[in-house]
Amino acid sequence: MLLDGDEWRAKFREFQSEAWRLETLPQYRVPQESEELEAFRSGKRIDPHSYASAYTEDLKRQRGEGKRKGRVHVLTQPLSEYLRFEFSRYYAPHVLAGEDIRILDVTDRENPLPGVRDFWLFDRSTVVLMNYEEDGTQINRELYESDPAPFVEYQRIAVADSIPFQEYVKE
Repeated sequence: MLLDGDEWRAKFREFQSEAWRLETLPQYRVPQESEELEAFRSGKRIDPHSYASAYTEDLKRQRGEGKRKGRVHVLTQPLSEYLRFEFSRYYAPHVLAGEDIRILDVTDRENPLPGVRDFWLFDRSTVVLMNYEEDGTQINRELYESDPAPFVEYQRIAVADSIPFQEYVKE
């Protein structure tokens, strides 16, 4: 079953304890980000300590409710322009708002998750596959209707083999 609109947004409203994502692409083509990406290209940066958005406010509220949100991004260096943008525009303020963002850099090592594609895992029981074109254009979101156990294991591996975002950017 494909998820869009309110059905998709409901996944983020209704999770009970954890929403977690695996990201594997060097770029995502998101039309809503085009102005922000252009500003980044022209040298405009944000202060992650004073940045606020509906997403960061939701993160803070969810943390207050005892819910967790996290992700691991599998990547290689050199970082794409999009990843540099994503790091400064989204990851830094999202970490400060409470999201557990981790980086799995496979530049000089074997990828422990070869062939695993992007997905969201809600409460370790509901999986949504994020389907993309090679260039990062989203095709759709698909509810995975089989056993979530392999995705729970992918999460375990990704978290165990990654480092926190703040630690990664210090290096």
